[in-house]
Amino acid sequence: MDKIATGGIAKDETATDEIILQTRDLSVQFGGLKAVNRVNLTVTRGDLLGLIGPNGAGKTTIFNLITGSLVPTEGEIIFRGHQIGGKRPDVIARMGISRTFQNIRLFPQMSVLENVAIGLHAAPKYTVLEALFRLPRAVRSDREVNRKAMEHLERVGLAEYHDAKAGSLPYGLQRKLEIARAMATSPQLLLLDEPAAGMNNEECQSFIAFLRQLHRETGLSIVLIEHHMNVVMDLCPRIYVLNLGEVLAEGDPREIQRNPAVIRAYLGERRRTARAGDRA
Repeated sequence: MDKIATGGIAKDETATDEIILQTRDLSVQFGGLKAVNRVNLTVTRGDLLGLIGPNGAGKTTIFNLITGSLVPTEGEIIFRGHQIGGKRPDVIARMGISRTFQNIRLFPQMSVLENVAIGLHAAPKYTVLEALFRLPRAVRSDREVNRKAMEHLERVGLAEYHDAKAGSLPYGLQRKLEIARAMATSPQLLLLDEPAAGMNNEECQSFIAFLRQLHRETGLSIVLIEHHMNVVMDLCPRIYVLNLGEVLAEGDPREIQRNPAVIRAYLGERRRTARAGDRA
């Protein structure tokens, strides 16, 4: 496990007490295994919330439940006052939730600009016939899509790469491109699944500055899953810790760092990892 930062962090000024997302006794079961068990989470408007825990704790499963990739066995997911548990992913995306994934899911042979434009084309404003014959409404709409896509690229510092193939970008820039594409759907809640995965310490520090600025400029509610503890502790005023599918702890970074149950959970993961290495 990465070294945990020790500095405290004040609540971000953009955050309010208005609840944008809430899970109530959220559970999902695969056969005899409860991957998520009666999880209660609250995300307020403007939150920058951390979701951490040992491998297999259920973090990504919760993202999959929120975004409709999985259907809850029990419980509720309330987004802006609406129950969304079990709705289709495209419906949930149009309601205002967007996400990135642990493994980068770009279209590597398409340009950087085209990758972002895909998110903006989710609801085309012209017919197939207009697109086929390049009629004026289709041309105007495509120009507007490209303009908005460039704005998103400028926000994440990728405008100069707009013509480059997405697969040719360095790893860290591909991560930023994923975030730009997620932003293209105009979400109110952004779910980031291990966005700093594979980054070294210097890249992590750069990413922390980038995400902090993005959050400050947009005021978005962001939930962040991350194994780099320095990223979570530096960025997130509030953190949930999951273990074995359940909420183990919730609090600010200092409270989480000092929580004996959290320490035991992570020490247990380190011991399991060490034993697996011995057997390899």
